[in-house]
Amino acid sequence: MLFTIYGISSPYLQLMIRRLGYSPAAVGFFLGFFELVGITGPMYLAQLADRSGRLKPLLIASTIMILAGLGLLVPFHLPIITLVSLVLLSLGIKTPIPVLDTSVMRAIEYAAERKEKQPNYGIVRAIGSVGFVVIAIIAQLFPGFEGSPPAVMALAMGVLAIFFLLSLGYLPEIGKGHPRKEKIAFSFKWLDSTYLLGLVVIALGRLAMAPIGSFFSMYLTEDLHWHAVGAMWALSATSEIPFIILSWKFIHKKSPMLAIAIASGAIVVRLLIYALFPSPGGAISGQLLHSLCYGLFQPAAIAFVNLKTPPADRTTGMALFMGFGVGLPTFIGSALGGTIVEALGYRWLFASYSLFAAASLALFLKFRKQLTAVR
Repeated sequence: MLFTIYGISSPYLQLMIRRLGYSPAAVGFFLGFFELVGITGPMYLAQLADRSGRLKPLLIASTIMILAGLGLLVPFHLPIITLVSLVLLSLGIKTPIPVLDTSVMRAIEYAAERKEKQPNYGIVRAIGSVGFVVIAIIAQLFPGFEGSPPAVMALAMGVLAIFFLLSLGYLPEIGKGHPRKEKIAFSFKWLDSTYLLGLVVIALGRLAMAPIGSFFSMYLTEDLHWHAVGAMWALSATSEIPFIILSWKFIHKKSPMLAIAIASGAIVVRLLIYALFPSPGGAISGQLLHSLCYGLFQPAAIAFVNLKTPPADRTTGMALFMGFGVGLPTFIGSALGGTIVEALGYRWLFASYSLFAAASLALFLKFRKQLTAVR
């Protein structure tokens, strides 16, 4: 149910902001700000979850923030109000990811302690992708949804958020953590050079992916004049499902960072396809590579963070990854990307960002022995 919300926010939030009257550069800044809030906010909220030992109250609060953010975004076309609404949306949409990942990891550890069959993270995560795909296809089937007013898109997202809220009643607090009464302090003594190096490799890959998340829908509608927004996002999400399921075995057999390196190579190819073949065929080919660029990349990154983070700080470790491994590079990529679009166009945007993925691959190759030891 969480990823059904992403089925609207990922393809259409950029179009919602664009239709509020903002330029591509402003859209890039707003979406970058949206990701920047996802650094410190979810990290602090995740610490609350670690200290209380309970996850569901934080998920309920996140849903309320999504609804409040949508209520502010549409009626007011003022930059300051837009920023406030994006703060609420970012906290509401991004906080549940590390919290739910922690819930799954708790379930896996709890089953291991009881010597029961352990849940497969890849299958659980693939179910999320199914939710994304279903909603993206439904949106595509509504004629002109990509060109509809922001209020219509916001209403769709709000309804899905309410369904997510209702679904939380069925989520058990499996393997509940131990409450802590001490004051929350940002202490990361468990960090080491390998974790930080891996985080940089991950961040460079995510930086390369930023223009796809922030500008791909605009690229389709404004550059290719093709309105298959929902279909293309559904295609990419569908292609990731088998890889998310199967990648878990590869990651455990080899190493998480080797999987990330393979995904970084696929990101280079994907971005160059968008740049060199600006056509529906090129768009389809690039979206199919999402199977490696995300379907392999994301589970590997989660596995790396899980291996390098002590169990008591697992939620915080996941939030750190979401902030500095995903949020910060996406902020930089989005904020800079809007300026590149206005100056040089979408094709140069994708071509230039392939260099970041190449840098991620090069860094892995330089420190391969150290990074692949994490398994």
